[in-house]
Amino acid sequence: MIKNVLAGVGLISIATVSIYAVQDAPSDEYLQTKVANDYNVYALNVPEGLNFAGEDVPIDNPDILERMDRELLVNTYWQSNGLLMFKRANKYFPIIEPILKKHGVPLDFKYLAVIESGLQNVTSPAGAKGFWQIMKVTGRENGLEINSNVDERYNLEKSTEVACKYLLKAKERFGSWTLAAAAYNAGVGGVSKRLKSQGVNNYYDLLLGEETGRYIFRIVALKEILNHPDKYGFNFRYKDLYQAVPTYKVKVDTAVTDFVKFSESFEINYKILKLHNPWLREAHLNNKSRRLYHIEIPVEGHYSKP
Repeated sequence: MIKNVLAGVGLISIATVSIYAVQDAPSDEYLQTKVANDYNVYALNVPEGLNFAGEDVPIDNPDILERMDRELLVNTYWQSNGLLMFKRANKYFPIIEPILKKHGVPLDFKYLAVIESGLQNVTSPAGAKGFWQIMKVTGRENGLEINSNVDERYNLEKSTEVACKYLLKAKERFGSWTLAAAAYNAGVGGVSKRLKSQGVNNYYDLLLGEETGRYIFRIVALKEILNHPDKYGFNFRYKDLYQAVPTYKVKVDTAVTDFVKFSESFEINYKILKLHNPWLREAHLNNKSRRLYHIEIPVEGHYSKP
């Protein structure tokens, strides 16, 4: 290994660089041994008894087994994304779970939010937004305010309520939580049409497009991995997980002309206000109808001041 490159002529000096002189280069056999010893990828056993919302995944079917195996492999060996899901789940599942329980929606649907958005307020190419990827029409039909000033699809509590309403209607239509989940992705009409045209009544018997065809398997894979981190090689401490910052809610039933000044009155800055209220889309609140809003403010002392 070359050290102190060109130091003898006074041009540059470095402690160590990963450049080998030709005569010192490791052999192909040595490098192959290093690769094999330092990093290994293993085939996985697809566990028996996998289910979604109490409905079994029929892995005795070879097609279903292969599709389930694919999603377990993809999500096990996408390690950086997997660790982020563990970290975010610790922060956001405690918000989602009580709302699912309140509506009688199985807790397994929290993993639907994981695959929809990675537990982030993202926007899809089709314009779906938020953790639950809600389209504008669906949001408005279910009572969300959506305009350039306010977009409640970015409000985790309210968007979870809307997701529950949609899923309950789909469950009533199909009689199956698995099909209700598939309908969340493909629409109730889309799933109904496929079931009728193919003469089946079960998600696992349907021939579907790529996205909906992988949908349930991705949910079940994330459920399995997030519930068994050691089994799939994820190592972390509780302190490594993201924690929710405690907040309290301030009632606002008037217009707010300047959220920068509003933030300063609570001894935070505008960025912190937006982090906790992403549904506020502009630096002011019109509120011509004098609607009552609840704005979350972090408890004092949780953000250091410069």
